[in-house]
Amino acid sequence: MDKEKELIAKYAEKDEELRKLVEEHRALDQQLEEFHKRPYLTAEEEVEKKRIQVKKLALKDQILAIVEKYRKMEEENK
Repeated sequence: MDKEKELIAKYAEKDEELRKLVEEHRALDQQLEEFHKRPYLTAEEEVEKKRIQVKKLALKDQILAIVEKYRKMEEENK
């Protein structure tokens, strides 16, 4: 996972799509943290929490697909 983080840091500055995905992923992570701080959640909050988790996972998949593209590119350039 550390290699992925390195590639994200390296290419997020150059790749606007990757940067936006990473920023959105971090924002959703912060929203989830807010839910975790609460002693209990209403039914609506539970649904919203689940929606955020699903969205965050989808973003992670998109981020990793882009990172994989860069990883392959770097391997080919060695």
